[in-house]
Amino acid sequence: MHTATSVADDQRVQHDLRRFAGGPFDGRPLVTATEADLDVRLFRTTYLPSFVATGALEENHRPVEADLAWLRLTTPAGIPTALGALTIGHDPSAHVPGAYVQFVRYQGLDLDAPIADQQELRGNLVETTSRLSALLSGHLRTRLADDEGFREEQLPDYPPEALRETCMNAVMHRNYETSHAPIRITWFDDRIDVSNPGGPYGQVRADNFDRVHDYRNPNLARAMKALGYVNRFGRGIFRIRSTMARAGNPVPEFHVDASSWTVVLRKWP
Repeated sequence: MHTATSVADDQRVQHDLRRFAGGPFDGRPLVTATEADLDVRLFRTTYLPSFVATGALEENHRPVEADLAWLRLTTPAGIPTALGALTIGHDPSAHVPGAYVQFVRYQGLDLDAPIADQQELRGNLVETTSRLSALLSGHLRTRLADDEGFREEQLPDYPPEALRETCMNAVMHRNYETSHAPIRITWFDDRIDVSNPGGPYGQVRADNFDRVHDYRNPNLARAMKALGYVNRFGRGIFRIRSTMARAGNPVPEFHVDASSWTVVLRKWP
């Protein structure tokens, strides 16, 4: 039997579902999730301080539920949004099935080569970026570059900034709504392929993606910028190209179709 309180709660939930249904997917409520699916400790120690100055944070006496709703990680009724699950969820892929990264390192030049390492990263944004940084760094190799004056410099086979920018762009722009495929990082002996589901969005087309910008996941983009994973909006492709050029690597390749993006970073000659 429903009490007056439970009926009122159900009505608030239904109101939130209708209210957010027409917005971007990353701002919509996830009916399968509850606040227990969010890492409140991570929110307090890492996420909230990224949006609020230290002084204001010390004076903040609002309950955590109010702050979660203010930053769109939950609805006013307390339902976690896709943004909440992706950024501070204990297990995002339990509610957004494609929200994980698949990494495969091959000892060769094609998919028939032996696999040297294979991992799935199924954590929230903060956990995944930390694990991914360590994973990619562990697979980078360096070479000695001669410099004038008989000095030698250790250079990685791929510039870390280009690799990081490519992976963060994939996280930010992928289609979380209708695809259950992961972001795939496929590392061969001569190149790295980074692919994500979701073709051009909004004003972006295959012939203008390096000049025109639009956001499939605007709330996630805002969160990633506040957390420091993105430096400036609309500069990702330029930074990938420029850092590869400065390091002496071949020009990166961008393969765009209606349902996916793939960026190919090639090793220095």
